[in-house]
Amino acid sequence: MSAAPTRSSAAGASTAALAPFAVKSFRFQWPADLATSWALEMENIILAWYILVETQSVVMLTLFGSLQYLGTMFAPVLGVTGQRIGNKKTYCGLRLAFTTLSAVTMTLAVSGLLMPVHVFIIGAAMGVVRPADMVLRYAMVGETMPAAGIIGATSISRTTQDSARVMGALTGAALAAWLGMAKTYMVIVTLYFCSLMLSLNVANKQVTQEAKEARPASAFGDLRDGLVYVWRTPHLLAAMAIAFLVNLSAFPLTNSLLPYVAKDVYHTDQRGLSYLAASFAFGALMGSIILSRIGYRLPPARMMLVFCAIWYSMTLLFAQMPGFTAGIPMIMLAGCAQSMSMVPLSAMLLRTTHEGFRGHVMGTRTLMIYGVPIGLMIAGPLIAHYGYRVTATLYCVSGLLCTALIGWYWREHIWRADAPANRR
Repeated sequence: MSAAPTRSSAAGASTAALAPFAVKSFRFQWPADLATSWALEMENIILAWYILVETQSVVMLTLFGSLQYLGTMFAPVLGVTGQRIGNKKTYCGLRLAFTTLSAVTMTLAVSGLLMPVHVFIIGAAMGVVRPADMVLRYAMVGETMPAAGIIGATSISRTTQDSARVMGALTGAALAAWLGMAKTYMVIVTLYFCSLMLSLNVANKQVTQEAKEARPASAFGDLRDGLVYVWRTPHLLAAMAIAFLVNLSAFPLTNSLLPYVAKDVYHTDQRGLSYLAASFAFGALMGSIILSRIGYRLPPARMMLVFCAIWYSMTLLFAQMPGFTAGIPMIMLAGCAQSMSMVPLSAMLLRTTHEGFRGHVMGTRTLMIYGVPIGLMIAGPLIAHYGYRVTATLYCVSGLLCTALIGWYWREHIWRADAPANRR
């Protein structure tokens, strides 16, 4: 008699996980985002290794990593611009920019003219548009999905990034070693182009004349209103504090600095780097899949806090591991905790934000990515002077303390079971 409820529960979880695909627009958006994420991760792994090998400098590596977030200041403006002219137009425009920039890199690589200075320039240009792409992805989900399906759709949407970090990292390294950089870039350009074609089929929600007349005269006026809205909403402000904190002190350790860890701490090659990146992403993918099945039952704000603390703890353990083999399980667990913290954070923002402010809030959320270049630029000199393990320990312990302070300060808004931020 106990088997029937078990089968029923499993069927219900499976149905909840696949429910977002019942929406036609999401069936086009998911593969479009997947192709873009794969191409971005392949580019990152190839170009970061190229910069480290060509310059032999961890400072240059952190500078290149920081350039990937150069456009963070423009992401909120593009987010509100999307609401003014239509999210789909902005969404497709960004995909066209990715395709064009990667085609330029491919041309330089094929002609044999590619140099580190070119990679820095193109990386800076890509950094202008890349952060805004994440704003538009989530804005499109919030625009096309019913409220009850947002956390499931957000979790599944997140799998595009996580699977890309697994397969994109492994495929990018393997193709670069097998075919060379020029031919690998042909694959990257193809992925971006396919993403653009799929993006053109995503639903387009028209901006009504009434909505246009109700808005401020400029996108910057919209941005100001969005910042005021976040500042006056405690649980949104707490989420932004967490987002800035992890971008400052957690993401740099398991993303942009991995080439240094692979080469100078674990003394491995480009394939070893791809295994580290893929392990973190595989853990994150597992976290996203778990959330797509059971996330609708759990309180988002509490999950955000608890798994943020676990993320820091696993990253701290990863930094202390003596070798490559021991580090793989720790970075995988860190990836899982990262996903189970950040996905509920994004879902909470989408579910509890007034429809007219979703673009503003997600744009403000993207501003928090500025913690990454700040964290990287501080970490570079610290690692050069004290080493990776000491720097990582300092970052993780500080992150744990700040997470506890944020949870305590906003406890009435993000920890209470009946708080709006914990609404399932």
